Amino acid sequence: MAATAHITPTKPGILVGLTAEAKFIRQVFPHAAIAASGATSAGAKREAARLAACGADCLLSFGLAAGLDPALPAGTIIVPETVLAWGTTYVCDPTLRHILGSGQASSVGGSLLHSGHVVLDAGEKAALFAQSGSTALDMESGFLARAAADAGLPFAVLRVVCDPATRTLPPVAGAVLSPDGGLNIKALLSSLLRKPTQIPALMALGKDASLARKAMQNFLQQQRTLQAFARLAN
Repeated sequence: MAATAHITPTKPGILVGLTAEAKFIRQVFPHAAIAASGATSAGAKREAARLAACGADCLLSFGLAAGLDPALPAGTIIVPETVLAWGTTYVCDPTLRHILGSGQASSVGGSLLHSGHVVLDAGEKAALFAQSGSTALDMESGFLARAAADAGLPFAVLRVVCDPATRTLPPVAGAVLSPDGGLNIKALLSSLLRKPTQIPALMALGKDASLARKAMQNFLQQQRTLQAFARLAN
C-alpha cells in the first residue's frame, strides 16, 4: 500500500507495547496521544484503532523490536521503509521517516515484520528472516499500519533492536507482562522459582534492553536538535 501524501503533521498518535515505553516517549512527545498495547494482539488492534480516531494527523509506532537480521546488534535503530503484515506491504511515509531519522548513519531501514506472538527462539527468528528478509519484528506496527491505511493517515516506525537475532529468550520473557503492558512481578518470581536456570538468559536480556534504551535515548537527543523533529514533537 502506498504512503499517503500530506502536509507535514504536528499531532502524532503513538503506539507502544509497554508502559515503560510510553513513559519514555512521553518525555520526548509531551503533547502526543500515546497508547500501550500491553504487548498483545488484541491490545494493539484496539489501541491502533483508537489512535486513528482520536484526531491525530499521523501515527507512529515506537519501542523495542526483536532482531531478525543477524548483522544487527542490540541497540540498532530501525526506521523501516515498509511494514510487512498479513501478506500486505504497508509503505511508511517518507516525510515522517526523514523526520524520525532515516537519513542518519546510525539508523537502518529495510522492512519490519509484524508478528502475532512473542518470538523467543533464535531458530524461529532465523526462519522468519529467511522468509521475509526483514530487519526486525514487533507486535504493534502491523496494526498501526493497517489502522493508518484505513483512516487515510500517514504513518512511520521508530524502533530499536532489543534482543538480537541470535538470542533465544527464556520462557519467562513471554509470560511476565500484565495486561496494561507493565511487569507482573508475581508471574516473574513464580516462573524463576519453577525454573531458576532461566536467570542467566534473563540477565542477558536485561543487558540487551539496557543497550537498546541507551541507544534510543542518544538517538532521540540528537533528533531533538533538528527543527522538523522538534516541530513534530512539540
